[in-house]
Amino acid sequence: MLRTALPRLAKIQQPVRDPLEGVEAEIRRIILSDFEPIQEVGDYLALARGKLFRPTLLLLANRVGGSRGHERAPTLGAVVELLHLATLVHDDAVDHSVLRRGMPTVNALWNHQSAIIMGDYLYSRAVTELASFGRTDLITVLAVAANEMSVGEMRQLVSADALGFTEEDYYRLIRAKTASLMSAACEMGCMTGEERHRGALARYGHFIGMAFQIADDLLDYTASEEATGKPTGHDLREHKMTLPLIAAMARMDEAELEEVEAFFADPVPTDEGIRRLIELSAERGGIDYARARADEFGARAAEALQDVPRDEAREALLLAVSYVVERRR
Repeated sequence: MLRTALPRLAKIQQPVRDPLEGVEAEIRRIILSDFEPIQEVGDYLALARGKLFRPTLLLLANRVGGSRGHERAPTLGAVVELLHLATLVHDDAVDHSVLRRGMPTVNALWNHQSAIIMGDYLYSRAVTELASFGRTDLITVLAVAANEMSVGEMRQLVSADALGFTEEDYYRLIRAKTASLMSAACEMGCMTGEERHRGALARYGHFIGMAFQIADDLLDYTASEEATGKPTGHDLREHKMTLPLIAAMARMDEAELEEVEAFFADPVPTDEGIRRLIELSAERGGIDYARARADEFGARAAEALQDVPRDEAREALLLAVSYVVERRR
């Protein structure tokens, strides 16, 4: 893809700024509880929320090609964000992570049991709210995505041979963990807007989700802790194989592969070991390869919009592609 000035997320969100505020209000309404322990964690999660990228995609998809069906889009955006948040809370508990976006995780501030219960609560509240639409087709799309995400997490958890994790295994994993929900968000937005663009927006969501996760994994190799809100090398510290290392290993000599094997055999990787693997991944072209693949998926996301009406929402979706692929720097 052509390199352009990094578009700020605020510019992408400008066409849906007002409904995004509605998403925030809906999140607070949906997770409101009269049980103080639940409300306490819910208030913290609302404070520590992310950039609402998935609701942004949903709201933009909802506005593509028409001016109807916007009334309940903020609620749909909140449902998607709550499902995403539930998976993050669960992931942090499974991984024993202590930081998320630079802030303590639920399991770090409370305990693992509270994190699991809170993730279940967020998911159940999201599904309950979605049921109020009275549309089984919307429930089906979200349920399929939720199932894919769960299976993806289990695949990652039970993958005993990290060094045997192939490029195809990696794509299958990120398709389930990330692309499935972004695709569902775009599809659900269209289903309550101009439904004739449903297929195109679902494909767009899939490809931008693939690009998003590759770019995110690249940050583990290229960004500082200040930029990511988590320690650089976090995935390597947890012995997780991502595309930069997978691609680099295909070009390593025997001695370098032995270094990688020794690193993964060490139950407590050192900072020096992490730096060395990042260095090897760069020298053997793994980082450049992953960047190229992120660009390719981004280009396919843009191509999916080829027959979508050329309006403000479509232009923002195109800007979102540039925003996603440039995050890896």
